[in-house]
Amino acid sequence: MKKKVLLVDDHPIVRHGMKQLIDQEDDLCVCSEADDANSAITEIQTHKPDIIIIDIHLGGTNGIDLIKNIRATMNKVPILVISLHEETLYAERALKAGANGYIMKRELTEKIMLALRKVLNNEMYVSDSILSKILHRVSDVGQSPIASDMEVLSDRELDVFRLIGQGYTTRQIADQLHLSVKTIETYRSRVKEKLNLHNTNELLMKAFEWVHNEITT
Repeated sequence: MKKKVLLVDDHPIVRHGMKQLIDQEDDLCVCSEADDANSAITEIQTHKPDIIIIDIHLGGTNGIDLIKNIRATMNKVPILVISLHEETLYAERALKAGANGYIMKRELTEKIMLALRKVLNNEMYVSDSILSKILHRVSDVGQSPIASDMEVLSDRELDVFRLIGQGYTTRQIADQLHLSVKTIETYRSRVKEKLNLHNTNELLMKAFEWVHNEITT
């Protein structure tokens, strides 16, 4: 019997491409798709997948909360996280939240089946480049000052910080994360305090620098 795969990604083209790749395999099939966290929970309960593939960013948010929710309700189902960039910090947080693997989207065509089968076989999968960065980050010599700063932020604070760096306004961030403007303003204040930033301009520059660093490294 084929192993059932649930795809959770807010980009229909990405889901379509992954579905084509997976459905060609003799032992795998895509049983359902979801484009956000709420619909993902519904599909999990309905289809009981053998493995779940989750995009780290879902409509402006990240999939870490979804992973935590799944782990609280369906602890044993394997989870493979996919991402557009080598977001080492998000890779670490995804794995700590309970993901079994982390792969970049540009590697999907070549390595998605390897990653899927490793995770289905109760093994961890992380690309060599991300593994190398994680090892450097935990060493005294290789740590990046920007990455190290981000460790003090909670998952939600990191969400807000990333969206600030992408140019979103407070109102837009509130809409993206389905939170109130007042709540987002509180998170902004916490981020400034934790990162020792004195004003909004410093916050914007720091956020832009970090987002740019994540995209280009």
